[in-house]
Amino acid sequence: MDEKGLPGRLPERDRPWVMRTYAGHSSAAATNALFRRNLAKGQTGLSVAFDLPTQTGYDPDHELAVGEVGRVGVPVAHLGDMRALFDGIPLARMNTSMTINAPAMWLLALYGTVATEQGWTASVLAGTTQNDIIKEYLSRGTHIFPPAASLRLTADVVAHALEAMPRWNPVNICSYHLQEAGATPVQEVGFALATAVAVLDAVRDCGQVPAERMGDVVQRMSFFVNAGVRFVEEVAKMRAFGVLWDEITRDRYGVTDPKQRRFRYGVQVNSLGLTEAQPENNIQRIVLEMLGVTLSRDARARAVQLPAWNEALGLPRPWDQQWSLRMQQVLAYESDLLEYPDLFAGSHVMTALVDGLVAGARTELEKVLEMGGVVSAVETGYLKSALVASLAQRRHRMEVGSDVVVGVNRFTETEPSPLTATGAEAIEQVDPAVEADAAIAVRRWRAERDAAAVDAALARLQADAASTTNLMPATLACVRAGVTTGEWAGALRQVFGEYRAPTGLTATAAAGADPGLAAVRQRVVATARDLGAGRLRLLVGKPGLDGHSNGAEQIAVRARDAGFEVIYQGIRLTAGQIVAAAVEEDVDLVGLSVLSGSHLAAVPAVLDGLRAAGRGDLPVVVGGIIPARDAEQLRAAGVARVFTPRDFALTGVVDELVTVIREANGLT
Repeated sequence: MDEKGLPGRLPERDRPWVMRTYAGHSSAAATNALFRRNLAKGQTGLSVAFDLPTQTGYDPDHELAVGEVGRVGVPVAHLGDMRALFDGIPLARMNTSMTINAPAMWLLALYGTVATEQGWTASVLAGTTQNDIIKEYLSRGTHIFPPAASLRLTADVVAHALEAMPRWNPVNICSYHLQEAGATPVQEVGFALATAVAVLDAVRDCGQVPAERMGDVVQRMSFFVNAGVRFVEEVAKMRAFGVLWDEITRDRYGVTDPKQRRFRYGVQVNSLGLTEAQPENNIQRIVLEMLGVTLSRDARARAVQLPAWNEALGLPRPWDQQWSLRMQQVLAYESDLLEYPDLFAGSHVMTALVDGLVAGARTELEKVLEMGGVVSAVETGYLKSALVASLAQRRHRMEVGSDVVVGVNRFTETEPSPLTATGAEAIEQVDPAVEADAAIAVRRWRAERDAAAVDAALARLQADAASTTNLMPATLACVRAGVTTGEWAGALRQVFGEYRAPTGLTATAAAGADPGLAAVRQRVVATARDLGAGRLRLLVGKPGLDGHSNGAEQIAVRARDAGFEVIYQGIRLTAGQIVAAAVEEDVDLVGLSVLSGSHLAAVPAVLDGLRAAGRGDLPVVVGGIIPARDAEQLRAAGVARVFTPRDFALTGVVDELVTVIREANGLT
């Protein structure tokens, strides 16, 4: 029999998904070179990672940008940087995803202006702005403005794109970070759909989009999801997403065309599920997670980007990204996956899984809507507390071994890895000169532009922000005048204010019965008594712009359960603010959490500040993604302990914090 005539086979292979790697570092020119190499290797879409100053609306020479410039993405401070980023890349032929949330309008305006300069019209541009601001308040921390102002910016982008950029996905609801922050599949689906409802309601009610065009809005709305290693459950989750999205858009917004109601999503598989211990195991994790979003044709992702095997160690090299791209290409082009219809059609197991997830997620969605919607659920702290509690339960299951993580809590015996052998450069290194060069460049840009035009553009932006006018025209005028990222965001900060989200710690319960916790509590009480204090006091600090607070929050919860009084003021603090809090609160220990790679700048700044304040005796510990040689530098600078993802047993970490306090105070 002709192979093509086998029963159940499609008459033609399904088309492959858009293949991306998440890329950006150092400078616009360096990232441009990386984009060109990746496209030459067969990558079919671009996914731009912006650095934390850009994501949070600061220029490279701002105080909070110290140590963060070019580290987890590319710095884009103005139109010149965007020109350099896409130099020689025809934007009309690209499908570009930009992970840029609070300043999404600004970066889209920069992107569209560069395309116009290349000779294209905005109407031909295809891609996505990831601008789900709700999940920033809950997990990732790169928000700037309060929820209502942020939703207004999103609605303005949607209304603008509907007319000027019909091929662009102007909003991307992101459940990816909800899973990393602890969400169960039910919570991930329910909370993400509650966010989608908030965005669609904002667009519907803003007065800029006719009711009859809501189907067009829904059609251009996309999602960005996380795929974990439980890939059968992930298949069911994606099918459940599709069922509920179809129901919501039909019943709540009156969209009658089934094609417009289709659930459209891209995916990155679970980066925070990758392990520092035995990192070679991350390869099979990535492959299994990719299968979860590709096996089911009816719920298949239309864009996939995979992390690299060594992301738990630091910044991946181009070769590591190539390895992840080749995984996608082998599945799409060598295997027969795309030759068949949906593999799960008629499966009783899959149907039952999907039905259970749909019912649970619908309950979560209704609960949030009864609270007044997702914004109210953010402001009251309900969503954040739910995620912190879920993550605490997940961590507890891993600590007691009921959730197995190979190489971490089981099968830990290992041969030395040639991938991370002594002397091997297992990660990409960012030149420290990048930050200084970027600061000089942005000052030169400001000096060479028309200052009067800049002032006029910013004045218009602020005036429009104080009204109900769509802010995209004023933003485009700012781009053309040479306004910088920090100036655009700063102008809107003056009108909208800046938002600090709830930490979610207040109502979080202990993570199950831990037999070791009682002994640690006894040590905490005894040490406080020896010091003549009522309770030991721990300050948990997040210096710089790193908003990934999951680890800090879990340490705070476990330390509090062990009897510490925990002071945690949230994310995005300067070294001066952390030092001031440590002195004012008279703490016994400072714990700093840094996952962005800026530890060699952020941590010494805190140590120097404590010495200047007369508290050089106060012990400091650090946790984060910290390479071994950087850990040596931190210890040499005065850090008492360095913890990395390898230290997964939180009760043991808290016990070690007690030891640090005893050592610092000369207690045996």
